[in-house]
Amino acid sequence: MTNNVLNDATAQVKKLRRSRSDKMLAGVCGGAAKMIGVDAAILRIILVAATLLGFGTGALLYVAAWILMPEEDAAI
Repeated sequence: MTNNVLNDATAQVKKLRRSRSDKMLAGVCGGAAKMIGVDAAILRIILVAATLLGFGTGALLYVAAWILMPEEDAAI
């Protein structure tokens, strides 16, 4: 019974992956938007605002996410 609960829980876990389909540059915003359930354009606007108002912090976060986030599996 415990294995069924564990298998069900792991099947429902959303994983943070870079998007292959919804991307402008590397798919970071598309993948994050898919995970949290919002439109990718909203995250892109927030990222640009963070870059402009935070003296480049948004760009640094984007590059770090690009390097650290794995790309999602290829859809067959």
